[in-house]
Order: sequence, then structure tokens, then C-alpha cells
Amino acid sequence: MKAKTADKIATAVLYIIAGAIVVLLAAFIIYLLYEGRESLNFSFIFGNNVLGGDGGGIGPQLFNTIYLLIISLVITVPIGVGAGIYLAEYAGNGKIVEIIRLCIETMSSLPSIVVGLFGLLVFVTYAGWRYSIIAGALSVGILNLPYITRISENAIRAASKNIKEASLGLGATRWQTVIYIILPAAFPDLLTGLILASGRIFGEAASLLYTAGMTAPRVHYYLFNLFSQSPSAQMSAFNLFRPAETLAVYIYSLNAESIVSDTTKIINGTAAVLIILVLIFNFGARFLGNYIHKRYTGEK
Repeated sequence: MKAKTADKIATAVLYIIAGAIVVLLAAFIIYLLYEGRESLNFSFIFGNNVLGGDGGGIGPQLFNTIYLLIISLVITVPIGVGAGIYLAEYAGNGKIVEIIRLCIETMSSLPSIVVGLFGLLVFVTYAGWRYSIIAGALSVGILNLPYITRISENAIRAASKNIKEASLGLGATRWQTVIYIILPAAFPDLLTGLILASGRIFGEAASLLYTAGMTAPRVHYYLFNLFSQSPSAQMSAFNLFRPAETLAVYIYSLNAESIVSDTTKIINGTAAVLIILVLIFNFGARFLGNYIHKRYTGEK
């Protein structure tokens, strides 16, 4: 077989595979939106009221999901990117570094249920934080930290191949080169890793069952208290030590317990809202990331 013919066949196969993935994803999204179309209204998405029967709105779960996502990213992104910078630019290739990389690879393959049990033992029990947002955010951070570190290291290595020597040759220090040259060039790949890690947070349920809890008590958004563990302070929606049921955990609990008469309707509506939230976050992060990348690199 000639090389050109083999290349055309391989290209066609790859196009078919890519098209099948896109069609499958589109069918999945359309199915979820169609099944949950009856629940896509303001009272269900943002309220805590009755929905056609015994079910309630998902406003608290929606807020908990977004808030836990923010807290988890605030914790993991600086550490993960910093670790990636160290491994890519400063660590070298010694035995200790190889051990560190092996530990990172091992942590990235941990089952989420195991991390949830670890969070239950350490954060909920030993630390005395009980079921709380901070315990859930740290547990999810353990899952995402190795992934963000590995993505950051690979992105920084790839971006520094052609520009690192030029920056150092012009008199910039290594740190200035990393901050002002390499990181902006690696930003698209870093953003892709961030989006994938965020998607894992949106859909995570196993570890949050044991750390963040399965209740969504009524809270007040006008109260701002982050750290107090007193019962009155936990009425604040922003308190890190209150239990917080996310959308994924809510879907699981409804499917497992079936305590309301319109369970299927609520599950479909919640799943539709969750997929819309993921799409909005992904497209928004991509748009903002491209804008920031163009500003730093001078692209039009």
C-alpha cells in the first residue's frame, strides 16, 4: 500500500472517530435537556419551593456546587501550578524528583471513594470540621492536585522549548522568564487542564458524600461568615464549615432514597441544569482564557 493511500485511510478513520465522539456527546446533551425540559424554569433552578409535587427547587444545591468549585480551585490551582513550575524548571532529574513524580502518578489514580474515606477520617473526624464545604473542597483537591500538577509541568515544558533561551539571553532572570514569558505561552494548555479538573468537581459525588454531606439546610446569602463553627454562623451561605449538598450528590441521594413522588422529574431537571452549568463554565473559561492569552502575547 502506498504511503499516500495509507495516510488518507488513517485520516478518514480519525475523522470518523472524532465525528462519532461529537455526535455521541451532542446526543447525550440533547437527551438530558429534553428529559429535563419541564423543570428548566426560574422557580426550580433558583428556588427552594415545591415542584409539581413533593420535590423542591435546587437553588441551594446550585449555589453549593459553584461555591465548592471556587473554594477547591482556590486551594488546588496555586499549589498545582507552583508544583508544575518547580518540576519543569527547577527540580532537574534526580532520584528524589523521580520519586515525587511516581507519587504524583500514584495519587492521580486513586479512586474517589478512597479519597472520600480519607477525608472523612482526617478532615471530618480528626480535624473536627464535621461535614462541611472545606472538608469537601480539600478532598476534591486531593483528587485534582496531581492532575493539575502533571498538566502544568507538561504545558510549561512544551512552552519553554523555543522561548526560554531567548528570554535568558536578553538578561531576564529565570523567575522573570517563567512568570512573564513561559506562563502566558502555556496558558491555553493550563486552561484546558483547569477546565477538565473543574468538570471533575462538577460531577464528583463519591468523595463529597463522606465530606461535604448530603443535606442542604436553608442559609442566608446576606450573612458573611467564613470560619465560625457556631450554629448561628453556619446560617451564612459562605460559611466554610457548614454542610453543603451539591447537584451531583443531590442526584445520587434522590435516586438512592426516592423519598419524593416525582423523583424522576427532579433528577432529570437537576441533570439538565448540571450539564448547562458545565457548558456555561467551559465556554466562559475558554473565552476568558483566550482573551487573557491574547492580551499577554500581543495577538489580535
